[in-house]
Parts: sequence; C-alpha cells; structure tokens
Amino acid sequence: MKTSRTFKVLFRQVKAKRKDDQAPIYVRITVDGKRTEFSLGKFHPIDEWDNKMSRAIGRTYRARAINDELDNIYADITTAYKELRKEGKFVTAQTVKARYLGLDYHDATLLDLFAYHGERMTGVLKPGTLKNYRTTKKYLMKFLLVKMKSSDIYLRHLNYGFLVDFEQYLRNKRNNLSNQILNNNGIMKHIERLKKLMNLAVKLEWLEKNPFNKYDLKYHKFDRPFLSIKELRLLEETVLKRDIHQRTRDVFVFGCYTGLSYIDMKRLTKDNIVFGADGKKWLSFYRKKSLEPVKIPLLNRALEILKKYDANNGSNLLLPIYSNQKMNQYIKVDKPGKVTHLRRMKVTSVNELLRFDLSVG
Repeated sequence: MKTSRTFKVLFRQVKAKRKDDQAPIYVRITVDGKRTEFSLGKFHPIDEWDNKMSRAIGRTYRARAINDELDNIYADITTAYKELRKEGKFVTAQTVKARYLGLDYHDATLLDLFAYHGERMTGVLKPGTLKNYRTTKKYLMKFLLVKMKSSDIYLRHLNYGFLVDFEQYLRNKRNNLSNQILNNNGIMKHIERLKKLMNLAVKLEWLEKNPFNKYDLKYHKFDRPFLSIKELRLLEETVLKRDIHQRTRDVFVFGCYTGLSYIDMKRLTKDNIVFGADGKKWLSFYRKKSLEPVKIPLLNRALEILKKYDANNGSNLLLPIYSNQKMNQYIKVDKPGKVTHLRRMKVTSVNELLRFDLSVG
C-alpha cells in the first residue's frame, strides 16, 4: 500500500479576506506535495503576525494565547496524520484534514449513521419505509437509555451481544412504544433494518465489518387462509352501525374485487377510470411500489362501491380511505360466522370471485 513521504503543517494569514486591520488565520496541510487548507475561524492583527515563523508576534497575553492554540492544533493534525498511517489508510492532505475535523467518521456513532441514512435516502426510499427506520431509531434510543444509560454509542463498540440484548429488549412487552404491539416478525423487521444500516456503514468504511453478520433473522411463516365466497358474502351483508366501519368494510371489499393493495387504493382518483376495448370501465394506473403500469377490469360489485362514494365530499379520490393504522384497527370484525382479522387473509380465487360477481350482478 502506498504511504506518504512528506508531511507539513503551515499557519498563514489570508490578507485577501481581511477585515479592517485584521486577517483570518488559515492552516495549510501538505502531503506528498499536494495541499489543502481551511480557516481556523480566528482573526489577528496583520502587523502582529510573523509570516516567516507562522506565529503571532510579541509576548502579550493575546499573542501567547494564539500561539499556544496554534501549537495544540499542530499537535492534533500531526496525531491525525500518524493515526492514518498506523491504520494503513491511504494518506492525503484531504484525509488528514477530515480526520482532524472529525469528518472521516473514525468515531461515528449509531445516531450519526441514522442521520446520514435519513439525509441520503430521502427521495430514494418510500416515505413509509423511512418512517419505519425512524421507529427503529426510537426503539434503539430508548434501549440505549434504559440498558446502557447512554444517549448514543460508537459504531466500533457495537457487537453481536448488543443485537442479542436489543432483541430481548424488544420482546419485553413493557418496552413497546405507545399503541404498538410487537410480534416476532415485527421485532425481526427492526433488527433487519439495523443490519442494513451496518452494511451501509461498512460500504462507507465507517466499519471494517458488520458486527451482526452472523445473526440469523428468525421470521415466522404464516399460511394465510383464503376468504371463501360464503365469508365474503357474510362480510358484505353484515349490518354495521358505525359509518367508519361501513367505509372500512367497503374499501376492503373493493380490494377483494380488484386485488389492489392499501396504498394503491388510497391513491386512486377519478382520472384512473378508463374505458377498455370491451366498452366497460377499467382502472388504469401505476403501482406505487413497483411503478409498473396496471389495468384492472371493474367488476359489478366494485362499481357499486365506487358509485356509493362518487361524490366523496367533492374530492377527486375514488374511495374514502382512512390511515393504514386505522384501517387495520377497524377491519377486525367479530360477527356470527367468525369473519375475523381480514387483513391477514387472502382473497378467494379470481375465477370463483368472478362467477360470484356475475351471479349477483
């Protein structure tokens, strides 16, 4: 590996940026003939500066204070240079400057990593995904305060045991955030996000290796049952007294007849209704997740639901959809026939649903 051969630190005044009779002091770092410099944010009288010695002139308190500080800065920059060489890093004037200023993330923390991820991933990841990362961050901050009596932790201090302890912390229901109940797969999602962040830290060279590489995510697989035609009919015909439950039921049933996800139904507008080659109404849009174009025929029951909410208080949206959290809460129905936890079920087969729609249409 290439190592540097020359290293020099020089302090100088930049008179071009003078203010009255004072000029700012800059430090110049030179490694192998290539240099970089930056301001120290300090001004000193021009006629009290020795360009040859790169120091303030005189024995006044002000001059001694400036020179002592410059000596300390010189020592810190030299230490940064020696650290980089000892670590076997490729040493340049820029890397020495970054190490001295704390910008090479040698001492990056977990919250530094979350901040970097949040800034760089805005516009790349979906808002819902970013929101999930923020929730994971909240759990980690609470875990650090309760278990480690700290508000943050250096990335280099993270190890396999940290993740094991964090998992156990999440499994304790008393540690759940308000109105949130974590099941096993929810816990694994938080840990999976943390592992992905560690992979990002490795790519950024903030860490040499992911301390959680050997941790195996333990997801539980669920075989979701299909809704039968009988259950679907029961859901449609059940009398619901509250308007919020009626609307939620209608949105869910619309999803049954179209196969659409929550987010795609929420984004539907009247502009998404087109006429197909068969002369009937279809939905035409781009899926939120994959951005793929989709065209779906509107069955009779789906059309009835859209007609019911056609006015929709003057909105251009097709359906009156609540937040995903509220939808999940309202959709849990306990009625004769045990149509429960419908969000966890799959829709009945397309062919059977089509025959049912035609039979009642």
